[in-house]
Amino acid sequence: MRKLISSGSHLEESIGFSRACRVGNMISVSGTAPIENGETVYVGDVYGQTKYCLELSLRAIEEAGGAIGDVIRTRIMLTDISRWQEAAKAHGELFSKIKPACTFVEVSRFIEPEWLVETEVDCVLAKA
Repeated sequence: MRKLISSGSHLEESIGFSRACRVGNMISVSGTAPIENGETVYVGDVYGQTKYCLELSLRAIEEAGGAIGDVIRTRIMLTDISRWQEAAKAHGELFSKIKPACTFVEVSRFIEPEWLVETEVDCVLAKA
């Protein structure tokens, strides 16, 4: 069984992606940018953008039938790795109790210059 979760983006069809995809007891959430209604949110704020992206991901996970406790891996991609602690604070506020595997990595840029961060999240559901 394959369940696709839409972000509502007009680009889903042309790019061929979904916000999240569940197959069996696995859920993967696509790279999630700090966008709301087509506009970048928390411009200039790594902490705000990170928390927003992770919360968007968690909503997609819940829509796919998962929960925060099912998260096993997160990836935090930043355009300026020297600001990793701001992103780490947001990550820790959400995941300090479950402590998934986590990677912070610097990238050269994102599609929109105002995006300072994108996140990815993977889950394994305890009960499929």
